[in-house]
Amino acid sequence: MRIDAHQHFWRFAACDFPWVDDTMACLQRDYLPPNLAEERQACGIDASIAVQARPQWEETEFLLDLAHRDSSIVGVVGWVDPLGDALEAQLEQWASSRLCGFRHLIQDEAAPSDYLRNPDVQRGIAVLQRHGYRYDVLVTAQHLAAAHEFCRACDGQTLILDHLGKPNVRKGEFDSWRRHIAPLGELPHVACKLSGLITEADWQHWSPQALWPYLDVALSVFGEDRLLFGSDWPVCRVAGEYRDVFHLVDDWADDRGVDKGALFGTNAQRLYGLRSVHSSPKGTPA
Repeated sequence: MRIDAHQHFWRFAACDFPWVDDTMACLQRDYLPPNLAEERQACGIDASIAVQARPQWEETEFLLDLAHRDSSIVGVVGWVDPLGDALEAQLEQWASSRLCGFRHLIQDEAAPSDYLRNPDVQRGIAVLQRHGYRYDVLVTAQHLAAAHEFCRACDGQTLILDHLGKPNVRKGEFDSWRRHIAPLGELPHVACKLSGLITEADWQHWSPQALWPYLDVALSVFGEDRLLFGSDWPVCRVAGEYRDVFHLVDDWADDRGVDKGALFGTNAQRLYGLRSVHSSPKGTPA
């Protein structure tokens, strides 16, 4: 099975997505699994992991309901407040073979580094990990040092760095990003998604070959066994279509001789602990 480890689905309401401004007008509509099925299948991607885009507990319910209705969603990374008093009760409520992890929009916190270093946050993540859930770490490059401290403290289960730590491709801050992401590779429980690069570049003037050095660094830091392909669809549409993101990574993997079976499938199954992966779902009702 070939898996896209990072997709979003939503019914759009401006109040729920304040980060989607008028420069992202193409995102201001509903995006549901049938909207992508044909293009996803044309790229040979059988299934996806749906990742939260709203910091609301209703987001988890919404994505789990989609997964129940559409078998092409083989995993859900939902949202929960690690500081919430009802954390344990919510985890019991959401017990589901399709719920494989959680994420918070750490990059949108007023002080992301302070959030990552908060002992109460780290204790909440430890609760998630004790229940077997993975955690996606969403930060920008300037917070990678704090992310390293966070990942070192939260070692009870797999942590997955989203979007290569969001290097500032637009401003060419390659060397500083490379220095700060390298220590994460020394933590064996940390993996990395090859996703989100084209939206960190100039939306109108990026080229695949200009982004390959970032993929090369991720490969050298994490190795083939800790990399996952993610399209970041539909967010990627501000800079390119699904096929553009797929071919960026697929062509690079061909050129570098990367194990594409791992990159596009088995790593996601193993790292997210997917328990109900079928042979080749095509978006049929579960």
